[in-house]
Amino acid sequence: MRTAVLVITLFAALAAVVAVARAEVKTLPRGSFSFEVEVTLPGTQEEIFDAATGDISGWWDHTFSGKPKAFYLEPKAGGAFMEIFDDQGNGVRHAAVIYCDRPRMIRFEGPLGFSGNAILMVHTYEFTAVGPDYTKLTLKAQGVGHVEDGWPAVIENVWKHLLIERFKPYVEEGKHKGKK
Repeated sequence: MRTAVLVITLFAALAAVVAVARAEVKTLPRGSFSFEVEVTLPGTQEEIFDAATGDISGWWDHTFSGKPKAFYLEPKAGGAFMEIFDDQGNGVRHAAVIYCDRPRMIRFEGPLGFSGNAILMVHTYEFTAVGPDYTKLTLKAQGVGHVEDGWPAVIENVWKHLLIERFKPYVEEGKHKGKK
């Protein structure tokens, strides 16, 4: 009898734990999107590739921290797209570099500004020579997963802002020259 009471007590306790641990399952919107943004810039493929990678804090203005200690896109396979907040190493990895063929292409995957959401985005920068002194940078973006209404247009507009309103003047004004 005593064993039966112990078994019943254990099952009751287990049922209580399972009931407490159970969470409401919420279905999120699913979707996918893609777009391209092109910009033609003065400089060779090598110059524009280098300006778009490495330390990008001179032109990239969408950050989690406001004023990161470091902000860079490592131009190598396995490299990171990182924002370091402080000397303690706090920060965020926005994406991982999955393909690098300097000076023609770099591809990175990650949520970028949507960290914490179940979304995967793959971004490819293609650098194409346009004559001896100009390079066309083509951004190809694809996303899949938790995609709320309006997110694709917001993401595309942010990229247009970054590449056309920020990166292009940065390069045209020569601010990329001498960058580490």
